[in-house]
Amino acid sequence: MATINLVRGMGSFFKECEHPESRWPKCPHDYKIRYRNAAGRQAEESGFSTQEKAKARLAEVYQARKNSPQNQHKAERIQKYGPMRFEQYATEWKASQRDLSPSSRRHLDSLLVHHLYPAFQSRRMGTFDHKVVEVFIQSMERNGVGLATQSNAFDKLKSILLDAHRLGLYDDNPLDGVKPPQYDPKRAVIPSPAQLHGIRTAGDDVFRLVADLMSGCGMRNGEALAVNINNIVADDVYRITEQVNQTTKAYAPSSTARSATTATSRSRHGLSIPSSGTRTRTAPLTATCSAARET
Repeated sequence: MATINLVRGMGSFFKECEHPESRWPKCPHDYKIRYRNAAGRQAEESGFSTQEKAKARLAEVYQARKNSPQNQHKAERIQKYGPMRFEQYATEWKASQRDLSPSSRRHLDSLLVHHLYPAFQSRRMGTFDHKVVEVFIQSMERNGVGLATQSNAFDKLKSILLDAHRLGLYDDNPLDGVKPPQYDPKRAVIPSPAQLHGIRTAGDDVFRLVADLMSGCGMRNGEALAVNINNIVADDVYRITEQVNQTTKAYAPSSTARSATTATSRSRHGLSIPSSGTRTRTAPLTATCSAARET
């Protein structure tokens, strides 16, 4: 079945009979048309006796869709953002990421400056497609960029391009068909009791306390470094609310503390979330940590 395409976005007309395209004007079978409706879905109509009637119907549908308020707004967005340089668009997109912590924002800035801007800084937003993204991934592979960094850079590029896609800059998702970098982190290894004993005795009293808080109470290293006696809410319960940010060396809210919306629940690790709605979690104190409080 042959199909004749018209102006991009207008649609096409065809016949489903066995006659070649050259015989269509004399063929008794009706024409069919195929186009995208206002919702962006493919639609078909049949019953057109001549090419002129099929084309006239396609032109009617095309003009109606083009003149709809929704498409006028889309055309305005394309006119505004399509010619915009990637760096400017990424800067505006970054300003909308209000939920990023200071460390996450620094990580984003690093990916933009060292990977995304060198590749796309002056590229116009309307020129992205799956081939452009694929070439970017291949260039990172050739340059020996680590898989973790490749994955993070791709994720940020994906977020920016999907934001542009939602604005209507692309008819097709520019990421369709692109296989992202395959980062498979190695499985974490839990130290044996003998290894843990060696770790605990390798440093001074402060180091030993941090090791006990991490191994016995389930704290992360930043949370263990931020421990203080004011957060001990019972003889054997510590409330985790903050951590030491390893980038800024300053105190910050714990990244694992989260708001609770239900009654206190206990996980298989013994960590509980109180139902007060505050950003906190509690951990059981080991005997060693409780003893350290008294010294």
